[in-house]
Amino acid sequence: MPDVSTLAVFCAASFALAVVPGPAVLYIVTQSIDQGRVAGAVSALGIAVGGLIHATAATLGLSALLASSATAFAIVKYAGAAYLVALGVARLLSREQAGVEARPPRPRRRLFRDGVVVNVLNPKTALFFLAFLPQFVDPEGTAAAAQIFVLGLIFVSIALASDSLWALTAGTLGGVLKRSRAYLAVRRWVSGIVFVALGLSAARTS
Repeated sequence: MPDVSTLAVFCAASFALAVVPGPAVLYIVTQSIDQGRVAGAVSALGIAVGGLIHATAATLGLSALLASSATAFAIVKYAGAAYLVALGVARLLSREQAGVEARPPRPRRRLFRDGVVVNVLNPKTALFFLAFLPQFVDPEGTAAAAQIFVLGLIFVSIALASDSLWALTAGTLGGVLKRSRAYLAVRRWVSGIVFVALGLSAARTS
């Protein structure tokens, strides 16, 4: 394994990368504001499991295959983009009475599943793990694959802590916003547009 100083640098870099709002954070924040802190936390847990899948793929070399194959990259990219756009369109088409908190919350199992799928179908995450983790591997240490997997676990743990904080903050803000009839009248448009925008942004990834 890398020495203590290298691990410290890795943890600091991971934290700096995790706290910067990206597609996963925007997804979690949107769910938290729309449905509360628990929904945000469940979404963050789904994102984390998706990250573990990417870490495993990087360990097994599947991320390298994705990076080297334009066809595989395009399939994952457009599948992820379509999923996000579908979530957004479904939200835009949902029926709510203006200014009324009437829509039942989405099942937590579905929130978790969506978080996993959104992260797994993000090829940028796969490329990130492929490019970032090997930089901290000790060539004279144990098997490189094992080191990459452990580093992936550490990164996912740090990202989950950061994402949970985003969920807590955004969920608290959502509780305040839900007292506003004006917000309740437009919230499905806000969350739906965010999802569609994330999907379109994913589709443009090169």
